[in-house]
Amino acid sequence: MEHLEGKSLPHGGESSSSSRRDYEVFLNFRGPDTRLTITDSLYGAMIRAGICVFKDDEELRVGEEIGGELLRAISNSKIYIPIFSKDYASSKWCLRELAYMVECRKRGEKVILPIFYGVDASDLKLKTGLYGKALRKHKRQSGEETAKQWEEALREVARIKGWNLTDHG
Repeated sequence: MEHLEGKSLPHGGESSSSSRRDYEVFLNFRGPDTRLTITDSLYGAMIRAGICVFKDDEELRVGEEIGGELLRAISNSKIYIPIFSKDYASSKWCLRELAYMVECRKRGEKVILPIFYGVDASDLKLKTGLYGKALRKHKRQSGEETAKQWEEALREVARIKGWNLTDHG
């Protein structure tokens, strides 16, 4: 994988900030949970297959709002692959991206292919306490309306058939 200014580069080595190319796939994930396991493996396999993938390096983000390059990458991708993990819902960035992916899917021909990595769709439906606790915290910090949008996005994606995976080392 090539890096330029801390950003993962799309296949072919073009800087994602200098090119306005469309991505075929947008990976949405919580870095500390999955970056060194499924996310990097999936990203590498897709790049080797010639698929143009956007994988953001979340620890490099500055500020509070999604903007510019990230919005463009989501809007222009054809397929969204959210990788839901134990602490996914604790990340405002993951939830912001997910809500925008759901919005884009409603407006056009986009596909969401969820991966449930060590979690179950019932966690996204808030039938367990795993994501509920994080959403209650977001409601206090980000407001009820924002937390409701994120909850609705989680519930909508939970209705999509995805892959249930567990890390067995």
